[in-house]
Amino acid sequence: MLVQANRRLTIRELAEECEISVGFCHEILTEKLKMHRVAAKFVPRLMTDDQKANCVQVCQELLDRSEEDENFLSRIITSDESWVYGYDIETKDQSSQWVGETSARPKKAHQVQSNVKVMLTVFFDAKGVVHHEYHPQGSTVHQTYYIEVLKRLMDAIRRKRPEMWRSGDWFIHHGNAPAHSALRTREFLAKHSISVLPHPPYSPDLAPCDFFLFPKLKRPLKGRRFETVPELKAIATKELKDITREVYQDCFNKWKHRWDKCVRSEGEYLEWDPDM
Repeated sequence: MLVQANRRLTIRELAEECEISVGFCHEILTEKLKMHRVAAKFVPRLMTDDQKANCVQVCQELLDRSEEDENFLSRIITSDESWVYGYDIETKDQSSQWVGETSARPKKAHQVQSNVKVMLTVFFDAKGVVHHEYHPQGSTVHQTYYIEVLKRLMDAIRRKRPEMWRSGDWFIHHGNAPAHSALRTREFLAKHSISVLPHPPYSPDLAPCDFFLFPKLKRPLKGRRFETVPELKAIATKELKDITREVYQDCFNKWKHRWDKCVRSEGEYLEWDPDM
């Protein structure tokens, strides 16, 4: 079938190729084949075959470890950084509204994100947030700063997860940002016998902060306006605390399911889960 070979063909191009009218071609596609035209979705990066193979390898390793050790997921602390804005644009779903059959389409002014913003770093496990902090205004996340964050994380584990701290048998999972992969950071982690779980590059669909926590944190904030950084920090912290332990546990279970889906799809980018 022509349209399966090249889904970007227009109706006119298909009609000319099949030597039929444009109207009849449209009828075949929409009425008989029940097809409709959609725009391509954005993904963070179109990965090479080698990068997809690396995703599969990492996910298979994590799957194997979780099958060998039933407590594997409960020993992981995952983390990342993200900007939180004093005003973030509503999603299309949030700004939509019901209208009558003859009503005009609602108008919406062009909107931009606020200049009021704060960088959040958060570490969490299957029980909930272990440590979070907001970066000082104007600072950047470099290796020296990140090492200090890791020291505060260790103190938080000692206070909030004493059994994990005493056993020393836990893993950290973070992305491949320069501060995370820098030599001094790796030396600090090795010195304190902290094992790092692998994460494939360009794979936010396999990072719990990206596919779960940050979207869940920011969704209630979209369309709301916060004028000061302290106000923004307070509401973001409240949203973090309102996420229940059961939801965090569900996130980790779905993370494992994503490893399996990645392996079965041979490294293809995974869809976002609307239930997260």
